[in-house]
Amino acid sequence: MGSLGFLSERQRRLAWVGFLVAAFQAPLAAKLIDDASWLFAVVVALCVATVIIADDSQRRRPASPDGIS
Repeated sequence: MGSLGFLSERQRRLAWVGFLVAAFQAPLAAKLIDDASWLFAVVVALCVATVIIADDSQRRRPASPDGIS
């Protein structure tokens, strides 16, 4: 069995929701707003995606035999 990640299941679910909201909000804001403030949503989505990928990577890491990560 693999080791657990640093996010709980609830935090992981909320991270996915946050990623999807930011990812869908960015193109909508780019179409409706004339300035470049939609770039902030892109940056937030990328940061959240990085956390999700890091957690997924840690979850897939095999557990050590002595139980120490």
